[in-house]
Amino acid sequence: MKLVECVPNFSEGRDKAVIEDVCGAIRSVDGIDLRDVDPGADTNRVVVTFFGTPEAVLEAAFRGIARAAERIDMARHSGAHPRMGATDVCPFVPVEGVTMTECAELARRLGRRVGDELAIPVYLYEAAAASPERRSLANIRRGEYEGLAAKLADPAWRPDFGPARANARSGATVIGAREFLIAYNVNLNSRAKDHATDLAFELREKGRSARRGATRPFYYKGELVKHAAGRFACGSCDAIEATADALFSHTERVHGFDYRALCRLHDQDPAQLEGCSAIKPGKFPHCRAIGWEVPQYDRAQISINLTDWKVTPPHLVLEEARRLAAERGLVVTGSEVVGLIPFGALREAGRFYLAQQGRSTGVPTEDLLRTAAQSMGLSDVAAFSIADKVIGIPRPGALVQKRTDELVHEVSRDSPAPGGGSVAALAGALGAALATMVANLVIGKPKDAAREAALCALADEGQRIKDALLFAVDADTDAFAGYLAAVRLPKATAAEQATRKTAMQAGLKEAVRVPLGTAEASLRAIELCKSAAALGNPASASDAGVGAQMGLCGVTGGLLNVLINLKQIDDAAFVAEMRTRCAALEASAKRACDETMSTVRSLIG
Repeated sequence: MKLVECVPNFSEGRDKAVIEDVCGAIRSVDGIDLRDVDPGADTNRVVVTFFGTPEAVLEAAFRGIARAAERIDMARHSGAHPRMGATDVCPFVPVEGVTMTECAELARRLGRRVGDELAIPVYLYEAAAASPERRSLANIRRGEYEGLAAKLADPAWRPDFGPARANARSGATVIGAREFLIAYNVNLNSRAKDHATDLAFELREKGRSARRGATRPFYYKGELVKHAAGRFACGSCDAIEATADALFSHTERVHGFDYRALCRLHDQDPAQLEGCSAIKPGKFPHCRAIGWEVPQYDRAQISINLTDWKVTPPHLVLEEARRLAAERGLVVTGSEVVGLIPFGALREAGRFYLAQQGRSTGVPTEDLLRTAAQSMGLSDVAAFSIADKVIGIPRPGALVQKRTDELVHEVSRDSPAPGGGSVAALAGALGAALATMVANLVIGKPKDAAREAALCALADEGQRIKDALLFAVDADTDAFAGYLAAVRLPKATAAEQATRKTAMQAGLKEAVRVPLGTAEASLRAIELCKSAAALGNPASASDAGVGAQMGLCGVTGGLLNVLINLKQIDDAAFVAEMRTRCAALEASAKRACDETMSTVRSLIG
């Protein structure tokens, strides 16, 4: 299924009736999942997040923009956040089965429709931008609503769609396609905007104007450093160069960054630096940040946009903010996710904090996410719900979500699925879980570093194998259902019979591949149990032994389901290959299980 996220920002954060009207227009499109509505009274802005198929999201975005144009009057608008229109920005984000190119095309189609039907000037940004200078939202938004008339009068800033004249009521709209952006706020025990801004400028990629003198504890209190003829100052150290080119060479060689690019972020011409402030770069790429005061929360916040969390994850920004705040006598009280956050970002945060505590990172997904939420203080100013705020959490299918007794009863019924393949996958998952348990019972207790690292790696892999086998419980049933669907195809004519046979053969091959994967993963579970028995506490050796036996059941059960289906497959080469692989897997599994049991028996006497 193709899935697209859309995150329009509307310039109304106070009037609940207007917000609900705009959201109602979005919800009116069939198939739209409106997941989050995050208004801010002080910013006077609401961030709406919804998902759906590309065409549904396109229609919902248009309806939301149209309703905002009816209900929001920009001539009366004021708020703490930069903005240029009733719908300030509307990005499309690929989630599943959709490319960035497809999202950029959605942005262009929406932009043309908004310009033509609503007479609102539209600028395209990020992946949809028609020119490099328009990729940056900050560049397009510069001057905000109040400077829009002058911007539109400049031929260089003619909109991509719509009239090149100001729409006094609706302003202009920026539409684009981008990677997942995490809107993330860090909370301080201060009401002073200057305190938050001082930290924001240290964190953000753009950095800040360099200062000297009384820069501690607050950097903004120092004296500005400006370039002069024959004296071009480095913002990162005390070096003074005779020429701008020498400065560029110095910053690249000594500090590893491109000063020319940094100049352009600050609207400085690298060829005309005399009289300009020297620049000190920030700490994190793909990080934009400003400081503001939020009376609603009775504190100042660092407002952060992370445009590539895989390069700059939120937990590392938070930890640096905590360090910088402590240097200034401030305390970070917690943080806040605005909108949604990808599962991977919060998972890595959980792993980071568990490792910092000397604990195992090989724990269930829900434990990782809960650790991250608590460590980052995500409920500091508003409740944080993992179920509502985290997107992309892998969830096993319906069978493994049943109670144990319900699943056993389901297996016992007079239907062919769930059957032995699903039970084999569940057995393998329990084997991997026991291996992980044995490792986790001793992680963090005094021992040599090499053993600790091996146990942590074992627990991490055990969780991965366990989760894969839990998914296989339903995958095995689904694969068999695909074969049964092929069996039910019509067969009245020769053509129908040929189509049915092809579909049945494809279904049978899929029904073979799934239990083969179960057997392979279950073999790895046995091997993990073997390692756990050797590295773990001897008092837990019996658990490793039980895990190995469960893993052997997973291997044997998976292979039986492979072999029984091979009899009906016509592809001789495929059948021969599968039989060879099955024999090798069975031999390896028996050997690994025997070795594990030998270790276990020696330990338990």
